[in-house]
Amino acid sequence: MILLDSLERRIVAALQLDPRCPWRKMAAVLGEPERTVARRGAQLLESGAVSIAAVRPHPASMLVEMRCTPGTARAAAQSLAQRSDTTFVYTVTGNGDCVAEILTDPDRMGDILSDELPSTIGLRHSVSYPVLRYFRTIQGWRPEMLTAEQADALRSPVAADTGVYAVRQVLNRQDTELVEALCADGRISFEALARRVGVSEATARRRCEWLLANNQVQPRVVVEPAALGLAVEALLWIRAAPHQVEQLGKSLAGLPTVRYAAALAGDYQIVADVTVPDLASLYRLITASEWAAQASGVDVSVLLDARKRGGRIMRAG
Repeated sequence: MILLDSLERRIVAALQLDPRCPWRKMAAVLGEPERTVARRGAQLLESGAVSIAAVRPHPASMLVEMRCTPGTARAAAQSLAQRSDTTFVYTVTGNGDCVAEILTDPDRMGDILSDELPSTIGLRHSVSYPVLRYFRTIQGWRPEMLTAEQADALRSPVAADTGVYAVRQVLNRQDTELVEALCADGRISFEALARRVGVSEATARRRCEWLLANNQVQPRVVVEPAALGLAVEALLWIRAAPHQVEQLGKSLAGLPTVRYAAALAGDYQIVADVTVPDLASLYRLITASEWAAQASGVDVSVLLDARKRGGRIMRAG
């Protein structure tokens, strides 16, 4: 894993606030030469160390935790990652071997759970947790790498994490092709979008801005937390009394260490994806944070490998 330097980390942080931010604006806010920022940013994107992905919203989502027969966890994770409806797929420690998030339509959940997932290679047992409410999605993860003034100058409404997947609207052919192009490359130029869809650049810009503003496609930065110096990632499976869930979720969403937090239906009330520099930091987060007093129990699954993030399959190694 390549560890990004200070400027590269600030470029990543800027992209998290505005995935389509022009290099010129980014350089001005960061106080760096435009040529340097453009070159280093392009290198990050071309190398695959950082990518700008996008996800089409769906009205239903769920987490699936799988136990696999010995020696099959990686193959199972790869199989899950190949599914177009998974946004992230992790292999983890703990009771489960694989954890995946699936975005879908409510009338598809039965088919997925009863017919499709049971055929996953190596599957021995699975538990599904429908998501009731998002407190933070990966789109809203903001590690503290910029000053408050820089963050305010770079923040874009299209990157705002509302915690709610917008109503999925029926799109025409051109808009569907624009969404597909943005999902493949969230920084694709309007000129390239226009050529791909067969419209004018002005039309491509106008429709793209409408799709982003109306949350019909959600851009996010895909980067390994370890590249930012956050070497330990874990899922916290949290139990809480019903009247504590909302405040606990909001408390978690306010922490820069939390990449993702959602209220679940099932044995756990909240799941949170957290990233910290080391295991000692993870221990302090679990035992000494203010939110911990609102939880009645926490199970911890340390992430071993991410086969998919932000809807994008990660490179091996």
